[in-house]
Amino acid sequence: MQAPLHDLPGLDFDACERVRYARDATFDGVIFIGVTSTRIYCRPVCPVRQPLSRNVRYFASAAAAEAGGFRPCLRCRPETAPHSPAWSGARATVSRALRLIDEGALDHGDVDHLAERLGVGARHLARLFRRYLDTTPTAAARTARVQRAKRLIDTTRCTMTEIASLSGFRSLRSFNAAFRDIYRKPPSALRRPAPAID
Repeated sequence: MQAPLHDLPGLDFDACERVRYARDATFDGVIFIGVTSTRIYCRPVCPVRQPLSRNVRYFASAAAAEAGGFRPCLRCRPETAPHSPAWSGARATVSRALRLIDEGALDHGDVDHLAERLGVGARHLARLFRRYLDTTPTAAARTARVQRAKRLIDTTRCTMTEIASLSGFRSLRSFNAAFRDIYRKPPSALRRPAPAID
C-alpha cells in the first residue's frame, strides 16, 4: 500500500519516487528522503542501495527531515546539497530569508529582527516557512549552523570550540547538544583521523 505524501507540498509520492529511483540531480537540495527503518535522511543523489518505498518519507528541507526525527546521511552529506531554486519569484521572501539564515542572521539575532529585515511580520514569516519548507526559521537556522560546523569538521583541523564559534553556536554546550540530537553522536566522533605522515 502506498504511503500518502504529506511531508512535501506540491509534489506527490509517485513523482518523488521517480526522482529517487533516477537519482535525479535536478532535485538535489529540493527534496530530502527520510528512511524510516534507519531514521537517516539523504539527498536524491545518494549512492546507497534504494530503500523500500514503504520505508520512505519525503521532506522539503533538511530542517523538516531533522524535525521529523531523521539524522543526516554520512555518505551523501546533506550539508553539501546545493541551494534550491524552488522558492524564486513569488516565494522570494523565503529564498532571501534562507540566504540571510545561511549568512548567520539568527546566530545572534531573533526571528523578529529577521522578519523586520525582510519587511514582513514574524508570524507571516513563520507561515511562509511552514508552507514552503514545512519547518520554522529557528529550526532552519539550527540546521544551517550544524551544516556549517560539519563542513568545518570535514575540511579543517580547527578545534571543536573554534568550530562551534565559527559556525554561529552561542556555546560549546549547544553545539554538542545539536550534534548529539541530529547525528546521535558528539561532533568529535565525526572527524576523520588525520592522514599519517611518512
